[in-house]
Amino acid sequence: MTDRGSDALPGEPEMQRSRSEDPLEDADVSTSSDDYASRFAGPVGQWFVEIQTGITLDLLRGLPPPATVLDVGGGHAQIAPQLIEAGYEITVVGSDPVCAARLAPWTASGRCRFEVANLLSLPYADRSFDAVVCFRLLPHSVSWKGLIEELCRVARRSVVLDYPSTRSANFFSSRLFQLKRAIELNTREFSLFNPSEINSAFRRNGFIVRKNRPQFLLPMVLHRWANQSVLSR
Repeated sequence: MTDRGSDALPGEPEMQRSRSEDPLEDADVSTSSDDYASRFAGPVGQWFVEIQTGITLDLLRGLPPPATVLDVGGGHAQIAPQLIEAGYEITVVGSDPVCAARLAPWTASGRCRFEVANLLSLPYADRSFDAVVCFRLLPHSVSWKGLIEELCRVARRSVVLDYPSTRSANFFSSRLFQLKRAIELNTREFSLFNPSEINSAFRRNGFIVRKNRPQFLLPMVLHRWANQSVLSR
C-alpha cells in the first residue's frame, strides 16, 4: 500500500503527461469477463480471492467506513463487493460498458456506482477519493507508469494495487507459460515488476510505499496443478 507523501524524488518532478496522447487502456475488458472469472472458480481460486480480500481490508483499516474508494478496472468484482459489505462508498471505473456486467447486483441496488472512462485519463479531480484500489490491471497495462500516475492523482490518501514480482516464482513465467495455458486455457502474457521500480514510480508522484504484502510465492497455475492450496500454507 502507498500513502501520499510530501515530496517526489529529488530532481524528479511529478510526471506530467499530455492527456490527448494517452493510449487505450482496456485490459479490464478481459478481466471483467465471465471467461476470466472462471479462472478463479473452485477452491484454489476462491482461496486466492479470500487472501487478497483479507489483505486489502487490513491495508484500508486506517480509512474507516464510509470512506470513498475508487476501484480502477474493478469490473472483475473480486474486491468491490467485499468493500461494499465493509461499509465503504465504492465507485468502479472501467474502460467499456461491458465491464459492468459482473457488478450488476450491486449497481442495480444502488450500492455501487460504475462509470466508463479512459483509465489513463480519469474524469475526476485531483484527490477525489480517500483511497484507490487497482487489481488485475497493472501487469497488462499499456502504460503502467501512466496508470500509476492516475491512481496517485485521484487518491487523497492511499493506493492499493497488486503486481507480479520478479522476486517470486513468476520470474520463471516465460518457461511456465505453456503449462499455464494448457491448464487455464485463457491465460495471457503479463509483465513482471521489480519492487524498486514500483516504489520509484509512486515516489515520482508524491507517494511513499508504506506496506508490501506478498501474497503468493507460486503462481496460481501451480496451485491448481497440484489441486491443493496447502502448498502455500
